[in-house]
Order: sequence, then C-alpha cells, then structure tokens
Amino acid sequence: MELMEKEVEIFYKIYQKYGQEHVWEFYETFCKKEREEFLKQIKTICPDTFNKILFKTIQEEDQKVKGEIKPISLDMLGSTIDASQEELSRWMSIGLENIFHNRVAVILLAGGQATRLGTDGPKGCFDIGLPSHKSLFQLQAERIRRLMTLAQIKYNSSMPVSIPWYIMTSNSNRSATEEFFFKYNFFGLEKNIIFFNQEDIPCFSYTGKFLLETKSKIAVSPNGNGGIYKALLNSNILDDLMVRKIQHIHCFCVDNCLVRVADPIFIGFSIERDLDVSTKVVRKHKASEKVGLVVLKNGKPSIIEYNEIDTKISEALDESSNLLKFRLANIANHYFNIRFLFKISAYESKLPYHISKKKVPFYDIQSKKTIVPETSNAIKLEKFIFDVFSEVSLNKFGCLEVARFDEFSPLKNSLEIEEDNANTSRRDILSQGRRWVEQAHGILIGNPFYGIEISPLVSYAGENLEFMQGKCYQVLSIIENES
Repeated sequence: MELMEKEVEIFYKIYQKYGQEHVWEFYETFCKKEREEFLKQIKTICPDTFNKILFKTIQEEDQKVKGEIKPISLDMLGSTIDASQEELSRWMSIGLENIFHNRVAVILLAGGQATRLGTDGPKGCFDIGLPSHKSLFQLQAERIRRLMTLAQIKYNSSMPVSIPWYIMTSNSNRSATEEFFFKYNFFGLEKNIIFFNQEDIPCFSYTGKFLLETKSKIAVSPNGNGGIYKALLNSNILDDLMVRKIQHIHCFCVDNCLVRVADPIFIGFSIERDLDVSTKVVRKHKASEKVGLVVLKNGKPSIIEYNEIDTKISEALDESSNLLKFRLANIANHYFNIRFLFKISAYESKLPYHISKKKVPFYDIQSKKTIVPETSNAIKLEKFIFDVFSEVSLNKFGCLEVARFDEFSPLKNSLEIEEDNANTSRRDILSQGRRWVEQAHGILIGNPFYGIEISPLVSYAGENLEFMQGKCYQVLSIIENES
C-alpha cells in the first residue's frame, strides 16, 4: 500500500508540473477498481510529451508556408479511364499473378467509430441498407474471396491462394470489431485476418488541458490514419509480412463501399512501374469541390487541402485536355511496396501532427456532469497517412486515376446531410449492379433507377456475368449465384 501511495505521489507531481493536475480532481473519491484503471491509463500518458506535441503543432500550423504547387506530371499518372484494353489486361494479369503466388496483402484502416452515422459501433459493421443487409466488412471480405477464385481460374489451379487481411483498429473499437468477425465466422477468411491497434492520444480543450471522458478517465482518440506507421512498428505486422513473403500491400479506409480490395489492376500498374508508393485518385467533379488534391509541392509528391490553393488556380484548365489542371482528388486508397514499409522507421517520427477541431463529450469538473457539446470544443491530434509521400522519390511514386462511379463512394455522414451517407452508398452499389446487368445484356424488371445488388462472390468487377444474357431480374433483388 505504501508503494502504491508513493507511486501515486510521483505521478501526481508529474501531472502537476506540466499543468494537467486537474485530471486527479476526484482521485480520493474513486473506488479500488476506478483507482486501478485510472493509474493504468495515467502511466501510459506523458503530459510533457503531449503538451510539447500540441504546442509544436499549433506553432507549425500558424507558420505554415504554402510552397510552390504544381500538378502531378503525366509520366507519374496512369488512368483506367483512358487506358487501352491491352494496358488494363496487362496490369490485371500482373496483379493476378502476384495474388496467385501469395505476394499481396491488404491493410484496412478501421479505427473509427460510426458515431456520425448515428451508432456507436465500428464503422465497418455498418449496414448501409442493401437488400442483403451486408456490412462494409462483409462486402470487402467477399471481394477478397472472389479475387482468390479469379487467381485460381487464371492459372487453372486448385492450389489455395492467400490474401492476408490486416485490420487496424483502435482501443475503442477493437473488441467490438473482433466480436463482429467471430459472429460471422470471419466471412470465410479466418486464417488470414490479423487485427492490430493504432495508438490513442489525449484530447485537449482549447486551453490546452486534457479533457476527461469520465471523472476517472482521460478522453482519448485514435491518432489518425497516419498512425498506421507507428502501429506497424509497434506490432509484429512487419515481421508477419516478411514471414509470409509479402511484397505488395493495398491500404485503404473502411468507409468506401465500392473499394476494389487488393485491386489487381492497381497492383499490376504499381508493379510494372516498380513504384514504392502509389495512390488512386478520381477526377474532381468541379473546381469548388472540397477534396484533398494530389500534387507536387516544392517538387515532392504531396496531398494538399482544397483551401491551400486559391480560386483562380483551382479553376485553371489544362491546355491539352481542357480538364481542370488540379483535378486529382485523394480517395485514401494506396499501394505500398514492402521495401518502402521496411524503411518506415526512418520516416515515422518526422510525420507532423495536424489539429482537428471536434465535438467531444467531456466530464465537467465544475458541474460534475457529462457535457455533450453542440459545437466543436476539443482538439484532436492526428497524423495523415499521405504525409509520408514527400519522402518518396519522384520516379518511385505514381497515381492511378479511376472512375469515381465504379470505385469511390465514401460513408461519412448521417442521413441529415445529403451527400456521402448510407443512402448514397447504397445507391452507388445498386447502380453499379444495374450497369453490370445491362453490360451483360440482362433485363431488369421494374424501374431501373433502383438498381440491383450483385454479390461480390459472383463478380468482383463486372466479370463472369455472361449467364445473365437474356435473363430477367427484379430491381432491388440480390444476385447471389449464377442460377
């Protein structure tokens, strides 16, 4: 007991020294379990370190220099929209060859909660309202399974194909995510799903104080999608990739219902060019669209926010194509060569934090109540996965432009906001199904506007649908097999 009291005194003085002693306000009222949990968390958070990170980040954002911004050069850009059928077939063949030989893995960024969607569960568990009621996780799992089958078909082989699926969770959603996968028997991929956690960091008030989630717990949040690099270093994932002899990694965010998981065309494009890092992009809808853009900033690959270029530049047209000069919109969909990830320890500590102002419920010391704010009240510190792009040589970086309607439909908002919500996600999957049926000369019964759902186990990207020719399908139904 005496040892415990000394330990408490030591940690209290540390927090006091760095102006965060308010988190101890109710310590004397804690029960034994609350004290244990409180001290366990206190030991993992160094107030000096996080105070310095906050101060440095604020300073850097205040002093941010715009720098010279140019479009990505054409020799760094490929396009599935403009590519010839021969190019697409070649990239597909290279990708499937590497998938067949078990050289490709997937890393899914799934640390977020679906709070903005009106539920507390992990976003990947969310049901967007498809006729099948499949979750985002299930759609992705079934695309992996279909891709393994396509690789076997290409090589006329019954040899098992493996695409390891590494899922980065956060402390707040790890157990719920694993429980979901257990509930659905890992969607048939049990041996090849590996979970790992990203780091949590404290949430700050606007005055630089740690926020309390409860009277005995500091409010924390995941450290952004750029937390993947530290998570890879702190877990055994890099070792596991090495043991499995993985060479190519496809990495993306969980919220895109149309994502082509381990896309063989993207993998093949990146391998053919011997790239360290590449990223998928879509064309901006219009100059005013609020999206991050892939550009060259001070001669290095970068992603900038829409407000980093003025209206005149954002509206400028490319003379040769009459398209927007700055049109390559980031969709958080990246390729990494394993040789680059093995060097990540040299880059990770250089990555800056960014300030994100959010609404965070907190325990108020004065009123002794939990406050749910109506406006932003907190600073979350986040790293961005793409900040590592500037470390990549120009000849080892590439972009692949893809069709937005086929590959990008993010789930960001509740139904109160008209775009990027469950309705738009569902619409885009059903519309894709309608296009595939029409391309296969099938017939839709009912208003074709409503579309149809085609299971990823039947078709990964519109292939294998010859059986539909001349057949009739009811709109809003599900095609689960060829019969």
